[in-house]
Formats: sequence, C-alpha cells, structure tokens
Amino acid sequence: MKITIIYDNTAAVEELTADWGFACLIEFGGKNILFDTGARGDILLGNMEKLKNSPENIDLIFISHAHWDHTGGLSDILKINNPKLYIPKGYDPPEAAKNVIKVTGSVRIAENIYSTGVLENIEQSLIVKTAEGPMIIAGCSHPGVGNILKAASQFGKCFALLGGFHGFDDYKLLEELTVVCPTHCTQHIDEIKEKYPKKYIEGGAGKVIEL
Repeated sequence: MKITIIYDNTAAVEELTADWGFACLIEFGGKNILFDTGARGDILLGNMEKLKNSPENIDLIFISHAHWDHTGGLSDILKINNPKLYIPKGYDPPEAAKNVIKVTGSVRIAENIYSTGVLENIEQSLIVKTAEGPMIIAGCSHPGVGNILKAASQFGKCFALLGGFHGFDDYKLLEELTVVCPTHCTQHIDEIKEKYPKKYIEGGAGKVIEL
C-alpha cells in the first residue's frame, strides 16, 4: 500500500502548497482512492500535478465528512474525472456527481477496503485490510479516535492510523498501534511524537508512506 498526502496544513515537499484541509491518495489492490479533497480545488490539483498524480487515474473518491476543508476540491475533480463517490448520508454532493453512494453503516467499497460507517452521524473513516492488519485513514476524527478504533476493530486488530485527530489526548489508545501519522487538525502532534517516537510518522503535503 502506498499513501501520498496531497493536501495538509504543512508541506513535506517544498514545492507543494500547504493549506488548511486534508486529502490523500491511497494506492492499494489495483485501486487509486482519493480520500477527501481539501479546501481548494486549485491547490488540490496543483499539488497533484507536482506529485505526478493524475486525476484521471482516480478509481473512486471517499469523503469522510461534509466540512468545507475536506470537500472544497471535489467539484474541480469531478470536472476532470467522475468516478464512484462514497459520501456520508446527509451530505449533498455537487450536482455534477454521477455515481453517488450514500453511506450509513459499514460497507465494503472494494476488495479489502471498507468504510467504518458514519459514526456519530457525522464522519466515516476508511479501512484498508493489509497483511499487517487493518489500517485506518481518518478525516478529522470528530466521533473520537476511541470510537473509530472500536468501529474498525470489526475488521481485525488495527496496526496503523493516519489522519486528523482534532483534540485527541487519550494517548494510551495508540499503544497497540505500530504506525501513527497525525495530520491536519491534530492539536497534540508534538505530544504524540514525544510519547511514541518509534511509531510516529510526520505528515505534510507530499509525504509518501509505503506499508
């Protein structure tokens, strides 16, 4: 599995533009999945171009929740490519979206790729089942990291968590994970890095993680 962070508050690659929001490209099992779309389409597409990630190659789009900093680039992507779009029920996608799947409960998206289902009526996370175990990709963790980990445990013992954690500070929940990559809205990145230096991975636009 290869994950490329395309949109984040910081940039791991100097040539890329940092901005408040989140998006990443997940390459797994022959699928290219765009997870969220950041706040601005011009930044999303510009960073993708610099990373040589063509929008035409996206097989499906997964929107974690309806907040502007995760959906802002969607309309611009859909002008180029209009693949399957998995969104939380209650979010109204752009009119241009042609193949919309509204998610409520946990659902299989592709082989070894699942949604946790919409937790707390606000947000879904993506689960990728790897040889090491399930990996979670979260947008902002509004339902709480603990609730997300619990929902993901139906797919096995999770080994990795990437995404925004907001104000999460129950650090013991990360003890059994092997990989932790806090991004975007995470308020306590320094504390997580200090407590778990061996499992911590720095995020930022342009960061490539291969697991």
